[in-house]
Amino acid sequence: MNETAPQSDVFPVALNDLGRVGSGLHRPECVLATEHGELFTADWRGGVAQVWPDGSQTLYRGEHPEGRPLRPNGIAMRPDGSFLIADLGEELGGVFELRRDGTVRPIVEEIDGDPFPPTNFAHEDAQGRIWATVSTRKIPRATDYRPDADSGFIVVADRRGTRIVADGLGYTNEALVSPDERFLYVNETFGRRLTRFRIGTDGALSQRETVTTFGKGTFPDGLAFDRDGALWITSIVSNRVIRVAADGSQQIMLEDADAAHVDWVEAAFLAGTMDRPHLDQAAGRRLKNISSLAFGGADLRTAFLGCLVGDAITTFRAPVAGHPPVHWRYPVSR
Repeated sequence: MNETAPQSDVFPVALNDLGRVGSGLHRPECVLATEHGELFTADWRGGVAQVWPDGSQTLYRGEHPEGRPLRPNGIAMRPDGSFLIADLGEELGGVFELRRDGTVRPIVEEIDGDPFPPTNFAHEDAQGRIWATVSTRKIPRATDYRPDADSGFIVVADRRGTRIVADGLGYTNEALVSPDERFLYVNETFGRRLTRFRIGTDGALSQRETVTTFGKGTFPDGLAFDRDGALWITSIVSNRVIRVAADGSQQIMLEDADAAHVDWVEAAFLAGTMDRPHLDQAAGRRLKNISSLAFGGADLRTAFLGCLVGDAITTFRAPVAGHPPVHWRYPVSR
């Protein structure tokens, strides 16, 4: 694990400085923010929940074309205000477009002629390419909460079609194209590393590189870029937010870890017995198994945290501004 002393002028956040927005959300695993002050979260009622600047909330809910429940895990906003949903079904997944009127349209339902497995995350870049991650081919997925997990893969969907562009990964989670559009960064949650690939002009991924690895209690899930080129990583279980600099050095920016809980999960992980109960409990004082981070606010210095267990979004003021995401200036719609 790469660790350094605190980077200049970037200091950790205290638990007492945390705020909260929204209420009654259902598994808000992924959170997005726009320059208009809107917040969007994945919601297991079957769609996307929006928290407006005045505190009011709207649920955009859709039905799966085959009648089974939609289980949004990762979400992305499209230029027309619709959403991409990564469907984390029990045995099947895919990427779907959800419009605000509830219309659902499949985008990716199969790969190489086979049904698409439960899908973790979807991201649409500035060129309109859709990147999606499948954490594991194993069913149930919890049987791959293991140090040797290696069946995760990444798919790209563009004008050339849909294809696997990286395979053999240790439980792929959130993946984002870098601001300069040269690299794709991805968290391998149970491989406990941040990985990047060079993106070819045809969407192919090459030159796989480990940016940094993580140690005890850190299971990287969400990621976001800041204006200095660093990546902010959220860790489930330990409720850590870690800033990873371009050279791979790490700084813990926020932590709400219960030592006994981390020890319990860590022992099960190393023994190969980790299961759903290890992720379905929140042992932090304020944080509820954090899973994603989005920068927002007028100056992009308000951080919003998604989570697996809570029903609201946690906020804090970041010591450095985030980099505006692709969807930052998409038009507001109400």
